[in-house]
Amino acid sequence: MIIKKNIIKSEFINRPNRFQAYVKINGVETMVHVPNTGRCKEILIPGCTVILRQEDNPNRKTAYDLIAAYKGDVLINIDSQIPNKVVEEALNDKRIELLSKYNKVQREKTFGNSRFDFKLTDELENECYVEVKGVTLEEDGKVMFPDAPTERGKKHLLELVEVKKCNKDAAVIFLIQMENVNYFSPNDTMDKAFSDALRFAEKNGVHVMAYNCKVGEDFITLYKSIPVKL
Repeated sequence: MIIKKNIIKSEFINRPNRFQAYVKINGVETMVHVPNTGRCKEILIPGCTVILRQEDNPNRKTAYDLIAAYKGDVLINIDSQIPNKVVEEALNDKRIELLSKYNKVQREKTFGNSRFDFKLTDELENECYVEVKGVTLEEDGKVMFPDAPTERGKKHLLELVEVKKCNKDAAVIFLIQMENVNYFSPNDTMDKAFSDALRFAEKNGVHVMAYNCKVGEDFITLYKSIPVKL
């Protein structure tokens, strides 16, 4: 997907809380919004180059969203609103092979008492419910999720198992918001309960997939499947 709003580079200063950061724009210290509640401590390092997207809502307190940052030479998108948009584009373009038989893609659909990111339906009315998790944590080519404890994430996985029990298909897609990585694993150190739930879901028939992305300063698109090591 192409980011159509104005994009600029700046220098990261600090992040006093989850939603705000300070950057230098043309030498002027400026507060911006961070659309990611994760920690991103290994990415948002003082002095690093970050990418800002200009917003046009006059009611906002900040004029820019901090959507990406360079970790060395690698550009990592950190916008938590992006993964679902990228996956939706890929689903519609049939670029996720395991799910390519589904021709109807719906966002934010409920099954039982649960709301999932996507409901997919094929020509025979077979259904698949899909959850998407954005991944930004990388160490030496290994990418992991989560980067902060997530009770909500564990709940989603257990709900997907309930979908399988009703003879419907279920999947979780870890969208890696960068390109050059080797494999994906759950982050046992950060959240053992989530990691155990992911292994439990996989053993009960939930498809566990990871895809990396081609990332530029004004675009991000799903690229290719990455090995999953549980």
